[in-house]
Amino acid sequence: MDPDVTDNHDRSRYELKVDGHTAFAAYTIDGNIITFTHTVVPPALEGRGIASRLILHALTDVRERGLRVIAQCPFVAAYIRKHPEWAELLARPLD
Repeated sequence: MDPDVTDNHDRSRYELKVDGHTAFAAYTIDGNIITFTHTVVPPALEGRGIASRLILHALTDVRERGLRVIAQCPFVAAYIRKHPEWAELLARPLD
């Protein structure tokens, strides 16, 4: 787990603060299903692997919590396609 990534329950998003900017992966939870709706990386942080770092932490946390994933967010879906070891968490197949 990445100690710099936090799960901001009040805002329903995983956050990673770097150089005064906040990247985040927003989600909704319904029962044991977490739906990742979108991932945002500020332009100042683009190209530094921030989104991948954020999603790796989020999926690790999801696995530990026993949740299933719906990857509505295109970045999360692409990450799981690139790293199929996470596909076991999917509540339904990727589009």
